[in-house]
Amino acid sequence: MSPTSFDRRRLLQWAAATAFGTGAPLFVRAARAADIDRFPLGIASGSPRADSVVLWTRLIGADLPARVPVQWELARDEAFTQVVARGTETAEAAWGHSVHAQPRELAPSRSYFYRFTALGARSATGRTRTAPPAGASESLAFAIASCQRWDHGHFAAWRHLADESPDLVVFLGDYIYEYGPVAGRVRVHEGSGDATTLAQYRARYAQYKGDADLQRIHAVAPWIVTWDDHEVANDYANDQGQDLAPNFLERRAAAYQAWWEHMPLPLSARPVRANAQVFDRYDWGALARFHVLDDRQYRDHQACPKPGRGGSSTIDLAACPELMKPGRTLLGAAQERWLGEGLAQTDARWNLLAQQTLMAPFTWTKEGRFWTDGWAGYPVARERLLDTLAERRAANPVVLSGDVHCNYIADLKRRPGDAAPLATEFCGTSITSHGMAQDRLDAALPLNPHIRYARSEERGYMSFRLDPQRLEAALRVVSDANDPNASIRTAARYGVEAGRAGAQVG
Repeated sequence: MSPTSFDRRRLLQWAAATAFGTGAPLFVRAARAADIDRFPLGIASGSPRADSVVLWTRLIGADLPARVPVQWELARDEAFTQVVARGTETAEAAWGHSVHAQPRELAPSRSYFYRFTALGARSATGRTRTAPPAGASESLAFAIASCQRWDHGHFAAWRHLADESPDLVVFLGDYIYEYGPVAGRVRVHEGSGDATTLAQYRARYAQYKGDADLQRIHAVAPWIVTWDDHEVANDYANDQGQDLAPNFLERRAAAYQAWWEHMPLPLSARPVRANAQVFDRYDWGALARFHVLDDRQYRDHQACPKPGRGGSSTIDLAACPELMKPGRTLLGAAQERWLGEGLAQTDARWNLLAQQTLMAPFTWTKEGRFWTDGWAGYPVARERLLDTLAERRAANPVVLSGDVHCNYIADLKRRPGDAAPLATEFCGTSITSHGMAQDRLDAALPLNPHIRYARSEERGYMSFRLDPQRLEAALRVVSDANDPNASIRTAARYGVEAGRAGAQVG
């Protein structure tokens, strides 16, 4: 299952033609088809259900017809002697020649192998699996990850996670970064500036997707995905970007489309202009329900921004009464209701909230100084969410987070003065994106005693083992994100016992 080799020069040629196919005659294109690797961006699977999974790829090539038939196969064995499903999807230029096949009526709790064929070329082989059936309490090995900025390092962490062969990967946002090239970085973004158009976002995904380690982890396990800000623009909120550009929704529409084109999501999740429903539920039998959230598309704008700017700032509570305004929302009213319904309608042993950013309160001063882009900037919304967990009596709630480029383990209390936690938070660090200085973080930790662990210099992912009695977490950290051959170690281990919120060391 070695990933398809990546030819950087060809990718740059192809990226210039990703918006639409060129006008080369069909017979010329067909004659050259077998000589071209049509799958240099790899393959992926995701959105696993008990009876279905989504299979993804994207064709590349300046000479592609506007519509290309793509065959897919799903088999019980890697040699494809036991094919259980096959079909043909049409890859259209209007949607980046992406393929989102969704074989159904599959057996639950089963591993499968899959591959694609188009224009005489065949993809690499991937492995996926379905979720357990309703009522089953099978154990689960999964990982969370986020923030894989290309020019901040190599993706060695993905290679190590692939070696662990998890059942599932949960990606919590910042799959790409929209920034333009910066000289002197360990790797350099292609292009001449920030991605703002559909063609530019497609080219940026193509650059990231060409990484062999990223291709490998996609090929070994299904993914559940959500997004954060950098899939569009830093610190964007709802219909507003950081620079307050008047055409922001046009940029958001382009970014949303490119994200969907490159993620293992079903056709039903395809965006409609600048709108896409990302929040969803995934059940792992009776063991766990993943409540996958979107905290970008529906949020109120950040409180008390800098003059003439949108986006985040760090503000003193006394100088920003807006911060505590009733009704301010991070998820939006409709998604808040949806979450409450999903918590009330499940008998899952564990409720796992997969979302973007640190939920635990975090202040930088004794008087109260908060970063406004995360949950700390929406304290009333956080209070409503925790109230919902308590009122719905959600079994064993665990919050899975990313975004802040730091490993945090935190107790979540319904109210700050409560003795016992209501839930536990595991906020994973970045794959590569740089973090803040550790001494700055250390200075603030005495003001935040509910934070059990905080390391900003660590890059990597969190691996979990879950069964009905216990959740175990291993904080997996690479030796040097600048080194493509980096080693990995376990920086810490924590566990949560069923029926007892709060993480315990070991």
